[in-house]
Amino acid sequence: MTISVFSHPGYAAPIGKHVMPIDKFALVAEGLRAETGVKLEEPAPLTEADLLRVHTKAYVDAVRSGEPRPLAESQKFPWSPQLYPSVLLTGGGCLAAARRALIDGIAGALVSGFHHSHGDHGEGFCTFNALVVTAEVLHAGGAVARVAVIDMDLHYGNGTASLAPARPYLFNLSIYGNDYAANRAFRDVSQLQHSDGDNHRSIALAAGAGRVTMLAAMERGLELLEGWGCPDLILYQAGADPLREDPYSPLELDHDDLFERDRRVFSYAKAAGIPIAWVLAGGYTEDVSKVVKVHLNTFVAAREAFGSVGP
Repeated sequence: MTISVFSHPGYAAPIGKHVMPIDKFALVAEGLRAETGVKLEEPAPLTEADLLRVHTKAYVDAVRSGEPRPLAESQKFPWSPQLYPSVLLTGGGCLAAARRALIDGIAGALVSGFHHSHGDHGEGFCTFNALVVTAEVLHAGGAVARVAVIDMDLHYGNGTASLAPARPYLFNLSIYGNDYAANRAFRDVSQLQHSDGDNHRSIALAAGAGRVTMLAAMERGLELLEGWGCPDLILYQAGADPLREDPYSPLELDHDDLFERDRRVFSYAKAAGIPIAWVLAGGYTEDVSKVVKVHLNTFVAAREAFGSVGP
């Protein structure tokens, strides 16, 4: 009896020395091999048709070909021929986890959700928005009627929010400690005021916020989700960058706090009978083992909340 987690060596495009620790995907996979109750599986890549449900053809073509270069690199990664195949695989991991969650109740993917990606360009290390692409593919195929994204990366999920208004079946909840707009992070959440909508809501965590404040924000956020309605699937983006040791984080959250964050999300889904698929998100500490620990703890929290599932 296992929880399926989708991983692939092709997730990591060659981006050289970069603030994004691209090797974390393989390191988390290696760490999971020492855990019980996990089955590592390889996903199929997304198709171009999947991407075009959300992204413009001009943008998809730019990422595939590298031209025009500013558009191909709008997510702040150096372009290479390996970029397009890698993001097809990472998006495929998110979709595979969601499909498996609909069967088993829970699954994960060692990918990011890429929540800063907009329909016609990328931002903030996010090329194609795997969260929204996954929701679109499943909704169009009749597998789900309503999907909720619970985004607890350090940064506001501005890309997902931009894509939500045209998709009334999708609800995006972003609980964040850095706002994000125009490809720029705002550490002081009082600096920027974005607009929420009926199906995209957000809660800012002020500098210095700790466990009590975070858990209260989560309670309010889940009330907002319940006010919108019960989804058929939750996509949970579990960021490592809220960790207080992260260079971008103004929050006072340690590993135990982030574990409790994850446990609360998974326990909510389990109690409500809502299938949930989780993905990883940012984490930029110089010691990448601290990022890996957050992500491994997310699996442990899932296992604790759900126990053993699946065949």
